[in-house]
Amino acid sequence: MAKDPSEHIKEFWAEIPRRDEDYLGSIRDWKNVQIALEEEVIWLKGFTEEQAASPEIQQLPDFLLYELRDGLLFRRNALVPSKKVRTALLWTPIDKALRLTFPLSNNNFFGIDEKIGVTLMPCEEERAAVALLSSIAEIKDFIITQPKFRLEKINWTVLEDNALFLGTPLLSFPGETFWEKDGHLLPAGFDFEFKNMSSLLQKKYNAGLDQWLLWDKHGSVLAIHKNDFRKLSISSFRLTEKAKEWN
Repeated sequence: MAKDPSEHIKEFWAEIPRRDEDYLGSIRDWKNVQIALEEEVIWLKGFTEEQAASPEIQQLPDFLLYELRDGLLFRRNALVPSKKVRTALLWTPIDKALRLTFPLSNNNFFGIDEKIGVTLMPCEEERAAVALLSSIAEIKDFIITQPKFRLEKINWTVLEDNALFLGTPLLSFPGETFWEKDGHLLPAGFDFEFKNMSSLLQKKYNAGLDQWLLWDKHGSVLAIHKNDFRKLSISSFRLTEKAKEWN
């Protein structure tokens, strides 16, 4: 049976103001999408129907999605076209053309109001933990019982009233564990919502790879210089604890 010519594959276009270019980082890994620039507007095309209805699209600010029909652009489910299709545009795959930027973090840790526009999601894949964040008050009585050979394999630094331990095998202290991805320390059981986000953030905020980027589950981040870490020992812990008491 011949196919009904009215049954065609939908072709989607979209536009977004150039001022909102940064938000397109959430769809940068959609390699089928193409992008073109026109004055103050960014044009996109090549979306699948699934992508056109996705949450990633719906959350983009000032993002207008169209369906292309006979050279005219219709808003979804509209009977009247909004505008004619643009011509003479230079199209490039979005993952190659997009200059990705992100709003700056205020470098505070847990519970900050201003955050990088990044979402962490629960993941089922199990990862080996390499870092532990513990309350100094909770572990001060435990650390003196640890054998020297276990402590000397760990580096550590102080974050306000917490100690961040880095190294394996981790100490059996209460606290929150983290795994490592491209120089990020992510909470155990969580990963970036978008696969390519980790390397992009490193290029933006840690090009010299001289920092650890420590994340919490809500997308807050703290950049910690690697030189701030030192070898763990009972004496170094006691000196730090005394210094905090004096302060």
